[in-house]
Amino acid sequence: MLKRETLKAVIEGLLFAAGEEGLKPAEIAEATEEKLAVIKELIQEMQREWKEQGRGIQIVEVAQVYQLTTLPEHRIYYEKLAQSPTRSQLSRAALETLAIIAYRQPIIRADVEEIRGVKSEKALTQLKRKGLIKEVGRADGAGRPILYGTTREFLEYFGLKSLEELPAPDSIFNWAEMEAERQELFQRLGVEPEGALSEEEWTDEEGTAAGSEAG
Repeated sequence: MLKRETLKAVIEGLLFAAGEEGLKPAEIAEATEEKLAVIKELIQEMQREWKEQGRGIQIVEVAQVYQLTTLPEHRIYYEKLAQSPTRSQLSRAALETLAIIAYRQPIIRADVEEIRGVKSEKALTQLKRKGLIKEVGRADGAGRPILYGTTREFLEYFGLKSLEELPAPDSIFNWAEMEAERQELFQRLGVEPEGALSEEEWTDEEGTAAGSEAG
């Protein structure tokens, strides 16, 4: 059995991991293998302690579900953070990477990098941090690489109701220019590119993929 303070830390971690969905007391009790009454008592105690300590987060109960939330009186600071240019703007590399994922999902990082012709780890990290993409599974093959797809936040970010509302690929950035740069890179490396697509092939294939994903 966990010590009282350790159990509080575990509960805090569980609520953080659950995010906006939160957790029912019974779910926390099951995960910690502790009695339901003990969990409820500890959460009430944590609520009092955090308030007394002036913590920046709180535990609230909504429809019998516990959630971690920020304090309403700190809202102005969160709004300033959201409006910061470094938070609201995406780099060209991130936009290119996001566009590829949007039209080709699910897709692995190696395929994204093959299409762009450059490493995309930094762009993927930025997009994941902003919640615009997520891991949606594992691909078959050696190493079982991670498959990436877009999130609900991606649709909200661009004001889309579904993937069916995605604009034509060539309206996001110049696919032909990107493919030409990729071909040039392969030539400099002395490597024969595999599966190079023309702008028309890109548009046709991506339009089909986007439609099937949305359906």
